[in-house]
Amino acid sequence: MSKDTEVDMKDVELNELDQEKLPMTGDGPGAEKNGNLKQKVPEEDVKFTGLSKEELMKVAGTPGWVRTRWVLLVLFWLGWVGMLAGAIVIIVQAPRCKPIPEMNWWNQGPLYQIADLDAFNHDKGIKGVVEVLDSLNQLKVKGLVLGPLHTVQQDQADTLDLVSMDPGVGTDQDLLVLLDKAHKKGISVVLNLTPNPGADPWFSPDHLPKVLDKLRDAAEHWLGMGVDGLQVCGLAAASASSDWSKFQDVVQGNRTEVDVKNRALIGVVDGQDSSAVSQLLNSSGVDLILSDVLTKANSGIERAKSIHGLVSTQKQSSLAWGLGGSLGNHLASVVEKPELVRLYQLMLFTLPGTPVFNYGDELGLVDQGSTSPKMLWDTEEEEVAEGAVKNETAEALKTHRLTCRSWFKTLSDLRGKERSLLHGDYFHLHSSSASLAFLRLWDQSERYLTAVNWGSATLTLVLNHTELSLPEQAKVKLSTDPENLAADSSVSLDKLLLGPGQAVLLTFPFA
Repeated sequence: MSKDTEVDMKDVELNELDQEKLPMTGDGPGAEKNGNLKQKVPEEDVKFTGLSKEELMKVAGTPGWVRTRWVLLVLFWLGWVGMLAGAIVIIVQAPRCKPIPEMNWWNQGPLYQIADLDAFNHDKGIKGVVEVLDSLNQLKVKGLVLGPLHTVQQDQADTLDLVSMDPGVGTDQDLLVLLDKAHKKGISVVLNLTPNPGADPWFSPDHLPKVLDKLRDAAEHWLGMGVDGLQVCGLAAASASSDWSKFQDVVQGNRTEVDVKNRALIGVVDGQDSSAVSQLLNSSGVDLILSDVLTKANSGIERAKSIHGLVSTQKQSSLAWGLGGSLGNHLASVVEKPELVRLYQLMLFTLPGTPVFNYGDELGLVDQGSTSPKMLWDTEEEEVAEGAVKNETAEALKTHRLTCRSWFKTLSDLRGKERSLLHGDYFHLHSSSASLAFLRLWDQSERYLTAVNWGSATLTLVLNHTELSLPEQAKVKLSTDPENLAADSSVSLDKLLLGPGQAVLLTFPFA
């Protein structure tokens, strides 16, 4: 083979090798397509480490950075001073909160009188009261007024023994058990120490000095056992005696002591108008006075005058309101019609002062002549009347009783929570022969407006008094007439329609 031929063969081999190294482009017939392979060469990671200390020190000293620091510092302090000044302006211009008045336990909830302990719970006396403390606690009762529990023969002053308990109602040990369990539930216990209940409370003026001596000794005895207060009827006659102060000192004594401070001296007065009751409250020095001014005044106008006469001259913490009296007359028997019980419950709970009820008033219990009515408990809901059978009348009475109790409980709970009802100011809005409306308000708290109509005709009440800055509308909080005044509905104060025998509690916010 010649040299030229060898050279040509080598060129061919080299060309073939070069073709194999070339990528396949797919040109030409029958060529397969293939993608170009691209490989990214990773770059080196670059991290920002910031300026070194030396570099920062060089920058910090430059004029531009110095000016920036000063600008930021000035802006910070200007903002801080501005916020401080704004806060001071808000505090200064904001309305001051009115200080809460001093309140005792007898101002914080209703008083519940149990004159006949045997009728109250199946002839069990004091033990029967202990058994139902949970039920009374559900009603938010703050004080029980028991008795009289002492032995007494009516109109027999010589046999009066205010220290010995009637064996039929219990023993001193039973009373101690009641005090212990009641106090654990936040319920105070008051004894009615009226010497001669049901007749002349003090027998006669001739007996008064001797009876007051016995009363003073009895006060030391019962208060020494832990009783929270004493109640006496016939306050006008008793407080007029020069010996009254001796008894008063035992009960109230040195009011700097905590236990003495919490003792209540409650006086009951009958047959006096609001002016006489106010004067008696000043002269007797009692902590709380219960009168019959609401019972005597059947007209809404008279009741409004009596309420205003007492509220305008006395602290409301010294006023108590009731309709049944202290010796067991029940609310349903005193008012015009038993079906008005809920109406009067609403009025008593929203008046400025302490509401007072007799046992069974929360159920609409009715007196039975001279005999104390038997209290009805949850286990006896079907026995709504003696000898009654299960018929429509009995079921209606049962429903009425349970409705009254639920209403009572709701009102008691609301009064204990709302400052306007607990110790708010009182403003008269409306009164007529058969209706009454008033406003309760406290500082910046929710306002409450009570309107009651115990008459037989529908009334239109105009209650938007401009001097009190009342709103055009208010919201229904509670109503005895849910069909026409449903809860949470809005009503116009310019034209409030209130049906016969109906009551409503309205509310609106502080503006």
